[in-house]
Amino acid sequence: MTENTETTLVREHDLAEEHIAGGLALSRAANWNQNEADWRMMLRLGKGFGLSAADGTLVASIVLLPYGNAYAWMSMVLVSPGHRRLGYASRMLRRALAWLQSRAMVGVLDATPAGHEVYVQEGLRDTWGFQRYSLPAAPPLSGWQDVSGLELRQIADGDWPQILALDLPAFGASREPLLRALAARLPEAALLASRGGKICAYLLGRDGREARQLGPLVAADLVSAQALLSHALARVPGPWYMDIVDRHASLRSWALMQGFSVQRPFTRMVHGAQRAPGDNRNVMLVAGPELG
Repeated sequence: MTENTETTLVREHDLAEEHIAGGLALSRAANWNQNEADWRMMLRLGKGFGLSAADGTLVASIVLLPYGNAYAWMSMVLVSPGHRRLGYASRMLRRALAWLQSRAMVGVLDATPAGHEVYVQEGLRDTWGFQRYSLPAAPPLSGWQDVSGLELRQIADGDWPQILALDLPAFGASREPLLRALAARLPEAALLASRGGKICAYLLGRDGREARQLGPLVAADLVSAQALLSHALARVPGPWYMDIVDRHASLRSWALMQGFSVQRPFTRMVHGAQRAPGDNRNVMLVAGPELG
């Protein structure tokens, strides 16, 4: 069967609730960490496109998560194992880029090494990177040592204005709906650090199919970042994933000392702009490649 013949046998459509099971099957086939709650959250907050075979099986997907009116995350570029090398990933990416361009929005994507070349061919450019660190269900080697003047506690509803003010310049746009959704997903990891009543760091997390993902973590300094992570690791059962931004070498060294190991790298790529939005100097952990 030729590629052109095969392409005519699939139907392009928007993703909706009835496609969640198919999306979860694609995640599972790729050994990705998303669970049903992730798919529901992404489709509720964003826009998805898919390709389905004649029997209704979802064989390819992409999800767009708009953050404000300026840009959107492109994620969940997945193709079922039996339908790869037929141009479906490129087709989904082009569909997403057309949607973005019609709205004058910048596209951002966190690429795995396997997908990087596809994205380069479609005009995306590299910006910066991060690496996934994993730790199995075992206690960390060392906990948080009390730091004078640093208070750690769970996020309360009245904290959101300060959290959002800290997050906005770091991420580059408001993502309040996402952050609030993550705080509800894993309350034990919804933590903040403050000095003198001013929030200097916050951490969120979520449950996953394979492990609990810690992140995003935005912090003004390394001490508060390490304190929040140590506190979370003591509260939240493993296994854990953390996606640590490359520029934070000290935090990466600290993770290795806790027993984490590097799983794989990611590259943040952008389409329609010279650089990715935000300032990653205070972004210690990203929320995950599917969320930004």
